[in-house]
Amino acid sequence: MQLLSSLVARLPYPSQAVQRAVAVAAIVTQGGIGVTGSVVRVTGSGLGCPTWPQCFSGSMFPVEHPEYDTLRQWIEFSNRMLTGIVGIAAALCVLAAWRILLDHPGRRRLVKLAWAMPAGVVAQGAIGGLTVLTGLLWWTVAIHFLASTVLVWLAVLLLHAFHEGDEPPRWRVTPVGRALLVALVAALGAVLVAGTTVTGAGPHGGDPATPRLQAPIETLAQVHGALLVVYLLVLAALGGHWLRAGAPAMLWRCYAAVWIVALAQGVLGSVQYALGVPEALVSFHVLGAALLIVATATLWCAARDRGPVTSSTPAAGAPEPALRE
Repeated sequence: MQLLSSLVARLPYPSQAVQRAVAVAAIVTQGGIGVTGSVVRVTGSGLGCPTWPQCFSGSMFPVEHPEYDTLRQWIEFSNRMLTGIVGIAAALCVLAAWRILLDHPGRRRLVKLAWAMPAGVVAQGAIGGLTVLTGLLWWTVAIHFLASTVLVWLAVLLLHAFHEGDEPPRWRVTPVGRALLVALVAALGAVLVAGTTVTGAGPHGGDPATPRLQAPIETLAQVHGALLVVYLLVLAALGGHWLRAGAPAMLWRCYAAVWIVALAQGVLGSVQYALGVPEALVSFHVLGAALLIVATATLWCAARDRGPVTSSTPAAGAPEPALRE
């Protein structure tokens, strides 16, 4: 570890622009892998590579096979390879946070959030392997997606952590406002979980032979939609409370963004259901879910203050990286 620290210390100190860039890259890649996963599912390519971690026994790459369509093999294989891009973005987050920690030892929360990114990549790899080895059982696909939602949330926290201090959070809202924010996050979680059950019972299982959740999809879709209504009601209650109690302009901007994304996602979901769940709209709906997580997490972060950032520049009097031992 000491050797690694000495190597990291030789890296240039990351500017604020670099810090923001690596965190945004983590958000985009963590959310994007969920979207590409939905493409695998709606094209029926989930078992294009029937083994894991190899594509076929004895080969990491797609091969000509009478039982597996070549195009579907490459769709699944490409999605697996995108994990490497997610891993690179995660590694860059760790390097940036670690380099900052060497000059600012108090920034341990930042480093913990950064390490959550590669840890999530490893966990997702294992879950993905389980998904393939169990033949795309619906609940393994659900876990795979929900893990991505958690990582998107953590990536947003990481982005904010790069540009805030490490003091205990001081809430910019009243206790009632904070309770409503907690309820909003809980409602979002319920919407996402319910959405995975609709997917589990729906027509796009990733492979024609995949067993589906044996439950009426109409009922599951109604529950999913009802929970989105609950989310919107909590959001409306939060806005009403802020109108009475007052809230900073920054919070109102974040609040408006949540409304825009949530309403767009609701309309998209309704259209998708009415049209019989066409493949393209499924992937757009997954993208909308990622955007709603980003918007809600941003609102959460904006509602508390952790003090001024202390690591936008190297520590005063720190030696040049090339001279560090």
